Amino acid sequence: MAANEPGQPPVARSGWTIDLHVPAVALAIGAHPDDVEFGAGATLAKWAAHGCAVHHLVLTDGSKGTWNPDADIAALRVTRQAEQREAARRLSDGEPYAGTVTFLEQIDGELESSIALRGEVARCIRTVRPDVVLGHDPWKRYRLHPDHRHAGLLACDAVVAARDPHFFREHGLAPHRPTTLLLWEADEPDHAESVQPFIATKVGALEAHVSQFESTMHAVSDDELAEFRSRIVDRLTALGSAHGLGAAEVFKRIDDL
Repeated sequence: MAANEPGQPPVARSGWTIDLHVPAVALAIGAHPDDVEFGAGATLAKWAAHGCAVHHLVLTDGSKGTWNPDADIAALRVTRQAEQREAARRLSDGEPYAGTVTFLEQIDGELESSIALRGEVARCIRTVRPDVVLGHDPWKRYRLHPDHRHAGLLACDAVVAARDPHFFREHGLAPHRPTTLLLWEADEPDHAESVQPFIATKVGALEAHVSQFESTMHAVSDDELAEFRSRIVDRLTALGSAHGLGAAEVFKRIDDL
């Protein structure tokens, strides 16, 4: 029985899968600027290097991404969009950037998994027509940040809406069914992508988010930035070693779409 058929749940699949075939098109859906790079940056860099068109959809404006109570919030929104575009460019690592970066500009910290926003995410899926969609796992236990939870729900719900012709017919777009959904931050991952040659590209893309050095990366000095880089390398190396890989990013994989 497939996971999304009605009735009793399926018997859990044993083992992990390693490395999808490189998709022609991928869409990564993040709550904030920088979430895509943290969750799947090395995987997207690998795919881009092999010809995949990588698209980014960022749901909020990132306007609470600072510890400065006197920050110019309007300027921060502009800065974070520019940083996200630069991060997306860096993930292509010298290859022509074939994807798009789309912002829904919802207020940071106030994202909701509403029907209207589900429609906008479904619109993006139907427009770019990805083989693989990537996003936050909304079912991660004890998650505190509501935007991550709602972003994950929107990604999952929009995959369903985008595939079926009677959802959001007013868009005037043909339905589209991706092949695979990969969820990062999962409590129960079951898929690994081998990424050792692309760790530096991931780190470089993360470092495009200069406005986040203090609040997210805790790297306001050269020494702290070096420690941040080491943490990323060590984490991906540890994830890979469990599967005989030099380094990996891991996901919950859903193919029954």
